[in-house]
Amino acid sequence: MRGEFIDLDGARLYYYAAGTRGAGEPVVFVHGFATSGHLWSDVVALMPPGRRLIVLDLLGYGRSDPPASRPLSLREHADRLAALLDALGVSSACIVGHGLGGGVAQALAVHWPARVARLALVSSIGFGDWPTRDVILARATLPITRHLPPPWLLSMVRTELERGYSDPARAGHSIDKYVRPFASEEGRSALVRHIRALDARETAALAPRLREIACPAAVVWGAQDPFLPPSLGRRLAEAIPGASLDVVAGARHFIPEEAPRQVADALGALLSR
Repeated sequence: MRGEFIDLDGARLYYYAAGTRGAGEPVVFVHGFATSGHLWSDVVALMPPGRRLIVLDLLGYGRSDPPASRPLSLREHADRLAALLDALGVSSACIVGHGLGGGVAQALAVHWPARVARLALVSSIGFGDWPTRDVILARATLPITRHLPPPWLLSMVRTELERGYSDPARAGHSIDKYVRPFASEEGRSALVRHIRALDARETAALAPRLREIACPAAVVWGAQDPFLPPSLGRRLAEAIPGASLDVVAGARHFIPEEAPRQVADALGALLSR
């Protein structure tokens, strides 16, 4: 799928659009930590017709520009997403976020509620129950690991990401795409900044305001997620008024790749509400 770059205050974000323009609001897909818009490829292919589908790479991921000195908090990512919607002429959209992208979606729904017509959280971060123990350890050892050669650091990231898949073959193909931007010295610096930016205090601060979300919402989770347990999904569904909850048996963290049909069906149900 061929995409385009949009310059937002000197930083280029990459996105691609699919689907067809129709009466319904667009659907915007937001990936999580150490991945890219590739995460949503199979889901996009299964979405119901009549919607404009927008898939982006967050700043510092995929084909988007490295972050340089730009902030990488959830709020900053959400503000850049709002600016992207402005640039694309989208007043409001169904926002779909996975992992860290789910935190971005929560921040957008809380701070820019008029921009979020519907909300879907897919194996999302939330409350104060993340990062994982391994990521906390990685943050604590950054003074050492930030000086490791890029291949060593990437090997550590690959090992962690592989835990999120039940199919090793699928994991290898996707992870190759995800870690490619971090293979250079500049990429290593970007990855270190992403790790340093992971901060559960942001979602903990958003948690009391989730009850303010008034748009239709859905929570979709992998039953075997090793990073973010289904109990977190249940808490999010209970915190957001009227949110539905789908837990997909056998799926791990990267549920958009492992169970795209179930994710697309859950989104289709959300769009019909």
